[in-house]
Amino acid sequence: MDERVRLAGELYERAIFVGYEGGLAQADRELDAAEAELMLARGKVLHGQSMATRGEDPRELALFERALELYRSVGDERGQGEAFFWIGCFHQVIRNDNDAAVEALTLSRVLATKTGDNLTLSYALRHLGIAEHKAGHLDEARALLEESTRLRRELNLLPGVAANLVGLTYIASAQGRVDDARALADEAAALAGSCGARKVLDQVTEARSGL
Repeated sequence: MDERVRLAGELYERAIFVGYEGGLAQADRELDAAEAELMLARGKVLHGQSMATRGEDPRELALFERALELYRSVGDERGQGEAFFWIGCFHQVIRNDNDAAVEALTLSRVLATKTGDNLTLSYALRHLGIAEHKAGHLDEARALLEESTRLRRELNLLPGVAANLVGLTYIASAQGRVDDARALADEAAALAGSCGARKVLDQVTEARSGL
């Protein structure tokens, strides 16, 4: 059982049997926080399914927006930053709407920076970099992906580093930095292979085909 759900049950009993003032309101907040994480987790599962089927499940965005609402209600800025990321990711990846994505991703970046959530920050920077790449702003895209990669190296998120290196391979190729592109692809392949990230290896193969 989620710790917050268990605590809510204890607070209920204290309120009913002991008369603990504020217990039910606190229990409600604990359940809101637990529900927020559940909504986020369900939304992520639907996101993965949508990517696999290349379709859109309308429940996905609703779940992320509900998570954001709940995180706001309990004053959890770290959670809000993560929810904003997934809202932005939905708009970018599922709906191919970079304008809507950038708005949410920028808010995610601000909140993740404020709360020290470097994992979420690395994701927000990556997808902001993707948006800049799509817009043809290669220098900006490179800077964002390089910063995301730095954070992911610090977090030892090797599949995420490899995925970013694939993006940097495309950018280097578009900028005419062919030797850099090949070196980035080689490192991406080595990292992806070392951690069993087979989908990233497929992406490396595709990126290399254009060099």
